Amino acid sequence: MKIERIDVFQVDLPYAGGVYRLSGGREYTSFDATIARITTDTGLEGWGESTPFGATYIASHAMGVRAGIAEIAPNLLGLDPRRVDRINDAMDQALVGHEHAKTALDVACWDIFGKSVGMPVCDLLGGRTDARMPVISSIYMGEPEEMRGRVAAHRARGYVGHSIKVGGDPVTDAARVATSLADARAGEFFIVDANGGMTVESALRMLRLIPQGLDFVLEAPCATWRECVSLRRRTDVPIIFDELALSDASIAQLIADDAAEGIGLKISKNGGLTRGRRHRDICLAAGYTISVQETTGSDIAFAAIVHLGQTVPERNLRCVLESRDMVALRTADGDFDVTDGRVTAPDAPGLGVTPRLDVLGAPVASYG
Repeated sequence: MKIERIDVFQVDLPYAGGVYRLSGGREYTSFDATIARITTDTGLEGWGESTPFGATYIASHAMGVRAGIAEIAPNLLGLDPRRVDRINDAMDQALVGHEHAKTALDVACWDIFGKSVGMPVCDLLGGRTDARMPVISSIYMGEPEEMRGRVAAHRARGYVGHSIKVGGDPVTDAARVATSLADARAGEFFIVDANGGMTVESALRMLRLIPQGLDFVLEAPCATWRECVSLRRRTDVPIIFDELALSDASIAQLIADDAAEGIGLKISKNGGLTRGRRHRDICLAAGYTISVQETTGSDIAFAAIVHLGQTVPERNLRCVLESRDMVALRTADGDFDVTDGRVTAPDAPGLGVTPRLDVLGAPVASYG
């Protein structure tokens, strides 16, 4: 089996909530998705997606995804897509770094791999668990009572996990946390996520202002490694790395520095399912908890999240992100229903998605 053709599609994904607000005054109203289709000489097709969270989240942006694919794609023609590690070798030889550009191609290869052997991707990634995985909401920054209302709305839909965005002044951030957790129920969990928007000082001030006894973990508090480690030495609140946990080397350093209790594993920023599988195993060996997420994305991105999450042992899996909840456009169909706030991977071969070609439109680039 050989890769015969690679097609690239561009789709604008409007944010379902109007305006999404992060720390540092960052605002997003839509997300620029890149979706790749790989076609083999046997006629099998594989699909993958990479949708950066704008251009100010990490060092990635949508036009960079497509420019990176332009560099990489000609070097994959004629290769066997099922040899996923060798595909990643070829991508690395064609382009250093730019993992967000490699994700859609890597995921599409796994989709083909699964279809070629009649198995779902999660079983190829190590085998599914029996867990019904909790999905987590993403509660953007706003007034405390507004955030409480958004938590309640997701709770009413069965969500048991909530990611609360902070990163403003410490007094308001403390109110955001306390108010968002005011109605917390048994079995729920909360991630307080600053997306690197705090200093050590502002984080410590916020934590001192939050009422004692509230149960949450703090994700990506500061922008730099030194700041996050410094904060960890001064608090007993569990800390999760996200934006700074990007590669094999950074995750190995994270463990060596005893810098956190877990990671938010976002597939596209880490380079796809091949690297995601490796990062999962490193973190499991360290006893970390893992949230399997994405920067953002539509149905194809969510499928990849679900398949990787389905392979994480239940005791280590914190949640998976319901990325579809963030966008107002469906790009594919599949058996990924969320019931009582939980989801499982389908049994269909590959990712188990059928793209909506009328939504994707014509390719913006083709190779082969």
